[in-house]
Amino acid sequence: MNKAIGLDVGTKTIGIALSDAMGWTAQGLETLRINEQEGYLGIDRLIKIIEEHDVNVAVIGLPKNMNNTVGPRGEASIHFSELLKEACPHLEIVMWDERLSTVAAERSLLEADVSRKKRKAVIDKMAAVFILQGYLNSKS
Repeated sequence: MNKAIGLDVGTKTIGIALSDAMGWTAQGLETLRINEQEGYLGIDRLIKIIEEHDVNVAVIGLPKNMNNTVGPRGEASIHFSELLKEACPHLEIVMWDERLSTVAAERSLLEADVSRKKRKAVIDKMAAVFILQGYLNSKS
């Protein structure tokens, strides 16, 4: 099985999740601070993670509107995927419909009674877990 990384790309952070070696489960790894306006997208840090964990597949959340169109955030995710592909040509990139991943992450954190401050700190990482887990489930 190929090891996969899940990415929830935002304007200020990228939530990162990794699959286990068998490709069954996704675990949150970290939340990477980025600065979209200044053009810092953390690609260098991602390359280190990809090499360190021997990742073959990157699953990038593609935010779509509920009517299935791609808006500005979706365009930003597509642009990000192109930059990552350029930096890691060997990497298989999968764009994953993430419409409900942040909502699901928020709900599971609320159910776990995680404080608002803590939720804010882990929401992107959790969203990346939901994106990656959705992809992994579709493969099995």
